[in-house]
Amino acid sequence: MSTRKADKSGTRGYAHLVEIGAPVNRVWRALTEPSMIRIWQNTAAEVDPRKGGLYRTGVAGQNLREAHIDVFEPNRRLRLIYMNTRDYPRSDSAIVDDFLLDAKPGKTALRLLGSGVPEAQEWDRAYVKIRMSWERLLARMRVMLENPPKPKKPAAPTEPPLPGLDY
Repeated sequence: MSTRKADKSGTRGYAHLVEIGAPVNRVWRALTEPSMIRIWQNTAAEVDPRKGGLYRTGVAGQNLREAHIDVFEPNRRLRLIYMNTRDYPRSDSAIVDDFLLDAKPGKTALRLLGSGVPEAQEWDRAYVKIRMSWERLLARMRVMLENPPKPKKPAAPTEPPLPGLDY
């Protein structure tokens, strides 16, 4: 039996902490450069990296998240305020993701504080999806940064070159 009130009007949040064995500037790049975001989020990404800029990930109709960059402090803090999209229920609440980076010897502590998700029942599934997605995505970012792909060696030719074409 649920103890949830049907008329809740507050908001809820989430917090994640991941320690990444990479310098803070690499973690910052992974958060703000579309080419790197595409790798760990496995989705489209568009970023105008500045205070007042745009932060968009996903595809319309498939978890599109579009945010206004409210705080942009390189290698330290990135705060996103999300816009209403048709992929989530409407809300009068400002939904916020605040990324805080802390350089430590040999690693970076990345904290994500999410807030403003409505407690309304129609947001229950979206809330769980957002919270759990961030947990998985931050783990993927960690793997990407701690285990970058190694360049492949060119394959050795299996047959000798044809005479006259061995240049």
